[in-house]
Amino acid sequence: MTATRNPTQAFLDEAAALLGPRGLTRDADLIAPWLTDWRGRFTGRACAMASPASTAELADLVRLCAAHGVPIVPQGGNSGMSGGATPDTSGHALLLSLRRMNAIREIDVESRRLTCEAGLVLQTLHEAAEAQGLRFPLTLGGKGSATVGGLVSTNAGGSQVLRHGSMRALVLGLEAVLADGSVFSMLTPLKKDNRGFDLKQLMIGSEGTLGIVTAATLRLVPAVAERVVIWAGVPSLQAARALLLHCEDAANAALEGFEVMPQACLDAVLAHLPGARAPLDGAHRWHVLIEVVADRATAATLRDRCEAMMADAFERDLLDDAAIAASESQAEAFWLLRESVAPAERARGPAVQHDISVPVERMPEFVDAAVPRIESAWPGTEAVAFGHLGDGNVHFHVIAPRVTDAAAWQERDGKAISRQVHDLVTAWGGSISAEHGIGQLKRDELARLGDPVALAMLRAVKHALDPAGLLNPGKLV
Repeated sequence: MTATRNPTQAFLDEAAALLGPRGLTRDADLIAPWLTDWRGRFTGRACAMASPASTAELADLVRLCAAHGVPIVPQGGNSGMSGGATPDTSGHALLLSLRRMNAIREIDVESRRLTCEAGLVLQTLHEAAEAQGLRFPLTLGGKGSATVGGLVSTNAGGSQVLRHGSMRALVLGLEAVLADGSVFSMLTPLKKDNRGFDLKQLMIGSEGTLGIVTAATLRLVPAVAERVVIWAGVPSLQAARALLLHCEDAANAALEGFEVMPQACLDAVLAHLPGARAPLDGAHRWHVLIEVVADRATAATLRDRCEAMMADAFERDLLDDAAIAASESQAEAFWLLRESVAPAERARGPAVQHDISVPVERMPEFVDAAVPRIESAWPGTEAVAFGHLGDGNVHFHVIAPRVTDAAAWQERDGKAISRQVHDLVTAWGGSISAEHGIGQLKRDELARLGDPVALAMLRAVKHALDPAGLLNPGKLV
């Protein structure tokens, strides 16, 4: 008498036959590193991990999952901030790794575009573009692990959004596998296309809940021939905003980045980073990091133009002090201070992090109002805001007082603090997620604070494209 196999085992047998030994594993040791999110807040289980080698193979796998009712959790570099690529604890879902699908299909130097698969790592993309005298103008701290599919699915941002926009502005074409296994293919970019909805934009930022991104055509720009990096000290965030407007007028499209941090953040970095030095003498309430770039045609005059821009800012009393990096190594040292804010904060102890945005012109006023309000409501905490002032997005972090049980503080006070921060952001007409996505971390907060009409539209689209709810369940909506 032959024992009847349960549907899960039947599915695993068929998936193994479809993908082969490289394409499917149930080895717990191999799967374990991918079951916990980057921040360590969520840990799940999976029935197996699939690693298809092509779009066609993935489409067959998705059809198989649909037939057996197996949920799919797509994952790129597992460097997300909101738990959007971590399965739940049931063990029923299939963890889908796109890392084998990492080919560059085409680089068109004349048209300045590149078509690649979803598993391509951002740093490899940068290197491929640079080899052709071009660049992909989006970078972030996790560039050595973040993949194109993850960047598209979360509509990633970073320090260059001020000039070039987020992934929405950089994706020219898209390929994705839908919940029924059909392939949405719109990789060829058109300058003008009025055939209804822009369906690729529907996929961008949907966090794998509407379809699984398999490839993208991306916009490239000319390589930077010269850059000038400036560190400035200002008395307030309002002064930083005035300096931003001045730099936008003076540098125009050459203004690549404009980052801010308070003195407390810089102090933490200097204490954490061996050999780090403050760029300016003395303390300043706020610090500004500015980057201006030029192509070959305008490189020769860039430094002179930046020196004139900053001299004019001094004359207008827009800043207290400033230093222009004298070399590329000094420019990198300036940026390292900015990029080390998060590691320095983690070294201090537990904190709750909020990736928020409000209208650009209101950010100084919001920070000035929110910081004392949170610190007053939660004695012993320290609230700090830093990040991309130019696009209205700052990271608003609340650092815990000295506690003996970090997990208990996160669960008790941390969640309540986040609710209050999100309430403030919503009252100011902002967003509780500016660039890190919703995932499972902010799903309930989105449901609580989101516009009911917008939420209904999101859910309707989700139901239309994934009626069985098998694509990245429990995330976003």
